[in-house]
Amino acid sequence: MNRRKFFRNGSLFTLGAAVMNPFQASASILDIESVGRNKKAKNIIFMVSDGMSSGTLNMADLFLNRKYGKGSNWLQLYRDNKVSRALMDTASANSIVTDSSAGSSSWGGGFRVNNGSLNVGPNGEEHLPILQKFKKAGKMAGCVTTVAITHATPAGFCVNSKKRSAMDDIAEMYLDLEFDVMLGGGKNHFDASLRKDKKDLFSGFYAKGYQVAKTRDELLATNNNQPILGVFEDDAVPYSIDRQNDANLQKKIPTLAEMTQKAIDRMKDHKKGFVLQVESGKVDWAAHANDIAGLIHDQIAFDDAIKVAMDFAEKDRETLVIITTDHGNANPGVIYGKKANDNFDVIQKYTQTNEAILNSFNANTTVSQIKEKFKTSNSHAVSDEEAKEILSYYNGLHKSEDGLYNYKKLPFKALSDIQQKYNSVGWISMDHSADYVELAAYGPGSALLKPFVKNTDMHYLMLQAAEVENKF
Repeated sequence: MNRRKFFRNGSLFTLGAAVMNPFQASASILDIESVGRNKKAKNIIFMVSDGMSSGTLNMADLFLNRKYGKGSNWLQLYRDNKVSRALMDTASANSIVTDSSAGSSSWGGGFRVNNGSLNVGPNGEEHLPILQKFKKAGKMAGCVTTVAITHATPAGFCVNSKKRSAMDDIAEMYLDLEFDVMLGGGKNHFDASLRKDKKDLFSGFYAKGYQVAKTRDELLATNNNQPILGVFEDDAVPYSIDRQNDANLQKKIPTLAEMTQKAIDRMKDHKKGFVLQVESGKVDWAAHANDIAGLIHDQIAFDDAIKVAMDFAEKDRETLVIITTDHGNANPGVIYGKKANDNFDVIQKYTQTNEAILNSFNANTTVSQIKEKFKTSNSHAVSDEEAKEILSYYNGLHKSEDGLYNYKKLPFKALSDIQQKYNSVGWISMDHSADYVELAAYGPGSALLKPFVKNTDMHYLMLQAAEVENKF
């Protein structure tokens, strides 16, 4: 193929930039001459730390530097000048503050859609998701995540749905679409005993030749000759720090890095290459809960997966790695003060998420028990008044908190406000923000990235880097 002729005359540039993208932003990132100088991307690994504000990236790097003397893999790519770097506008079709379904759909379908939708436009128009495009082009495709595999971010690369909440239906779509590797949580949407309609989707995947893994050991025992469905928890998998401190969870639940490695191993020898989305979904959940231990350790787990992807890409030399987030969330950060250093370092001694701590309390818990729990889990005891404040949410003296993913109405905000006195971490909210976010790209096609992009641009960049025409 004449690469220069392909990109000057091919339908990808003319249709992708001028017609297929209604925001006309793709043309700003396409540099024909630079494409001509770069190798085709046989493989693409698109990595998403869901809900990662810049403060989250910063604090994970600070945490690692101060504890181990070496920062994050992501920031090291910047320090070593190994990647192209951009800021990305994350808006959806109906809001400057996106949700995860619209955010992922912008990458997956190349169009901005309303919050809550998956690749279905405001007028009902459907945009073919990118993993389906790449499958039609002959590549293998898959997703791994720490939330349900049917959740918004993986689904945005895979399917069309008017509602992100239709996860039972999305699981059935996965069965029909036959992606090569799907790993994460979400047993609720595959298991006949847990689905409302009692359909046994696991049997359907077995019938199509899938290896079905429900534990870490089962995943590690799978071969690389058959497709893999791995579903390791009813909903999302546990937070990384809770897994690290529970031997049973370590045996049952694979890490995000292990899932990433397994997905790469399964698809890396395919002659036409592969496309893989990797999501650290519980970074977003921790941000919604203002849960600093959950946030930092799940960001670090994502950082471990970055190393897996980069180790492969640097050796392979035909793989484009894109590392980003879909939106900010809660905008946490270390707050100035004379004790900021020492206070932030206290987080190194945390052994549980706030979710795990708060789930251990009930109306019969005493003030002394609450103080002792914080001493063992956060390395310091709270005051009597602080313990009484927490207890008030369990004995009916204080209204329960709401919040996304706060299914048990736990007092996340009250606890994070107390913890700020001890760890110097502040939060501006418990929800998504409209921040422009970090994006890094390495490998063939990374030279296409300009310093400022719209989220929809990345759909066309991936197609162009892989020389897949936008004709489906």
